[in-house]
Amino acid sequence: MDTNIAMDSSLDSSSARALYDKLEDRCLMRDQQGASDVYYDLVRAGRPLTEIIAAGVRIHAPYTHVPYHERMDDGYPNFVNNDHCLLSARATLNLNRMLPPHMAMLPMAQTIWYIPTGLDIWNQKINKAPGHYSRQRGNMGHVEAPPAPEVYWPDQAPVRQDGPLNERLNTWMTLVHRGQVIDAYRIFLGLMENQAERKEVLAEMCFAGLADVQDRLLHNRSFTTGHKAYRARSTVELGNALGWDNAHDVIYAGALDIAVGPRWYSTYEVACNYIKMMIEGETLRAVPYGGVSEAELAVLRNREPVDQQEAADLGRAILRQGEIETLEALTKLLKSGKDPRRLLDVIQVTVTQIVLETQDAMAFNMPHHCYEYQNTLAWFYDTFDHPRRLRLLYIAAMFANRVSHHQQGIGEVHPVPLQVPAGAGGLSASQLLDRVESAICALNGPEALGWTQAYCDNVTDRSPLVQRIALAACKLGNDPHNQEIAQCMLMDFGTNRQPDRDRLLLAAAYHTAMHRKYGDPAEPSRRFGRAMGVAELL
Repeated sequence: MDTNIAMDSSLDSSSARALYDKLEDRCLMRDQQGASDVYYDLVRAGRPLTEIIAAGVRIHAPYTHVPYHERMDDGYPNFVNNDHCLLSARATLNLNRMLPPHMAMLPMAQTIWYIPTGLDIWNQKINKAPGHYSRQRGNMGHVEAPPAPEVYWPDQAPVRQDGPLNERLNTWMTLVHRGQVIDAYRIFLGLMENQAERKEVLAEMCFAGLADVQDRLLHNRSFTTGHKAYRARSTVELGNALGWDNAHDVIYAGALDIAVGPRWYSTYEVACNYIKMMIEGETLRAVPYGGVSEAELAVLRNREPVDQQEAADLGRAILRQGEIETLEALTKLLKSGKDPRRLLDVIQVTVTQIVLETQDAMAFNMPHHCYEYQNTLAWFYDTFDHPRRLRLLYIAAMFANRVSHHQQGIGEVHPVPLQVPAGAGGLSASQLLDRVESAICALNGPEALGWTQAYCDNVTDRSPLVQRIALAACKLGNDPHNQEIAQCMLMDFGTNRQPDRDRLLLAAAYHTAMHRKYGDPAEPSRRFGRAMGVAELL
């Protein structure tokens, strides 16, 4: 593996190299405390965030792949989890800009704390390696003589193709569909070499991830929950931040996994067929179809806003009705000229309702991954002009509807515990923010919800609230979902045009407080606070 890191010339690169070598050693030894201590030294030395991110990705990239995201153990199918080291680094990029300057390096402290626990998930799942997914979750601290993490998919050299770009992309997508991991990865490396074509190549990678969503949830434990898309999106954001000339390790960590099985395209097929029938007006026959019709492209050009009644009708179908009603409601709005991107705003707010109706800390897995899908799809719409993106809106609606029924099936549909504390109107904005943060960090969801609503009722400026929820999320460690989901909701608050978009802030506060925690979630931020002299973290 290439161990070159693009060093900032402002400091002695040999001393920085020694620190990065030590960081790698501590991560591979699964030493969370030791890796964190090296990170503090890097921050004190003024090393740039992008340089540290690049080093972290270089270290973990070979060890965060798995042979397959499912095992068959003596006749029992078992899920093999997805990497969150790369996803945590992506969240760091965004949270870094949300926090006060003296706290800006805290999100990366959470990423570094997690990396030693995120290696070799395959062996973790069968208790042959230590880490987040082994049977003893929590704070590992220092692990004595851990086994070396395994490399299941070695890095590769690119394969270059001839012909039009759309044909080359179709070759890559065919290899992904068939699960030919190495062949697909080598073709992708070749596609990325042409800078003029790179944006379209990256769009196709993200599209492939977004199209891969399971067709059922209730009583299943193996599912993608959109993770191929989250990994692809992380690849794009990190590559853009580092510069693609310095991003090979990011591509290795992210793009290769797109073809790793299982792969689920049946929901995407429903979207293709439903659009063919209901938007294009065709009768499906037993013949091959392909491409994108002018009728489908025309819907993407819709620009009509969605009014409150229309939003309520779509939300009701998703939350309380079935898949057919959901498809019909979405199609009716599209055929009346409603903007697909603004319909995605409606689905985002709808999914926050599912989050807010959940109370068991163990039951947020489906709601919060569904929300991450909505956020990732919105980012995709805003980043790429992909011709097949309308089909993904249908997936988003079906995914949300299935999650709603999943929560009903497990008994996790409860009245939203929203009660504004008495006397809240007499407090200053600063006092309200302090109470929001305290409730989140105390893991008290109902109080976090109440104080967040109190702030929204009494203070016009939402920016301090966004910053404070982001800070609270960055204080909680041992699971990158603490940062990822809140960051997604806070990001969408800035782009969502629905009049009730405050629900995104309510859900961010509530979810951060409520969803499952591991070990002592405050330990990583306390350590960072002590090391860097940040009193607010102690």
